Amino acid sequence: MSSEDLKPSSQQDNKVPGSTIGFSAMITIIVFVAIWMGIQGGDDSLQDSSDALNFENADDSLLAELGLPNDPLWGFVQIQAGDFTMGSNPVLDRLAYENERWSDRQRQGKVYLPVFYISRYETTIAQFAIFAEEVGLDLEQIGLDGSSNLAVHNVTWSDAVSYASWLETKLRSSSATPDRIKTMLQEGGQVTLPSEAEWEKAARGTDGRIFPWGSQPTSDFANFNSGEIHAVGSKSCGECAYGLSDMSGNVWEFTRSPLQDYPYNSKDDFESLSEDALWVMRGGSFADNINNVRAAVRGAVDPGVRSNTIGFRVAISPAQ
Repeated sequence: MSSEDLKPSSQQDNKVPGSTIGFSAMITIIVFVAIWMGIQGGDDSLQDSSDALNFENADDSLLAELGLPNDPLWGFVQIQAGDFTMGSNPVLDRLAYENERWSDRQRQGKVYLPVFYISRYETTIAQFAIFAEEVGLDLEQIGLDGSSNLAVHNVTWSDAVSYASWLETKLRSSSATPDRIKTMLQEGGQVTLPSEAEWEKAARGTDGRIFPWGSQPTSDFANFNSGEIHAVGSKSCGECAYGLSDMSGNVWEFTRSPLQDYPYNSKDDFESLSEDALWVMRGGSFADNINNVRAAVRGAVDPGVRSNTIGFRVAISPAQ
């Protein structure tokens, strides 16, 4: 795969000018170097640690079938309804990029989100392999070992959307699905990729922190600058806003939001799912430096790209 497939490109000066930039200029900000490094990493970038999260499940047949964590919400975390601050203020965050700015008059914006659920962990190769076997996707052709608890990677945005749809069908059809999840689905909710607003709120909470754990950089809670993917949950984060793992680093995470200028518009997130677009990805990867694992960083990628720096987690979003 060539670098032209990726669409993102070079970083700009961290100092934010006094006016916003257009869509084409936004694309130039998107992080190219991290993805390119990851593509070159090959098999040396994988580390299936013995300290990885244990996904041993109860005897429940659906839990075993789906490979989901054995907890009351099957690995999902509820994010309460309310406002949060989206985007970056370069006065507080000197690493901020221009495409994180809300408008030419406003550095950040307030966004209201209804209650939603998001996975505590990135989707694993082992979980994705269950889906792949059912739909006839050959994991060996994309270089994946189906038994691994590493974060899934080398999958396309379209693969991730298909996995989420498959998981929704499974959850809707089972009487064992946790009541709160089943209720949201019955009320029109969907298992899907998180929107970039949902992702950012889940990562930074409501206090405007720069990283999921606070405002100071550390590698205690994030896998970055390491050169290798870790098993999901290897770096737990009790300090993080909602206790989610790997919201910074490990692999970039697809969202269902097409790349557009801020201010954010939630109407774009479901209406455009069938369209060809550059899709926002969040969180940075093992190949990135600290700049690119901040909660507000926006990358983007073509839906057909496969990279060992890109994976995903799923969300359950309410009806729009």
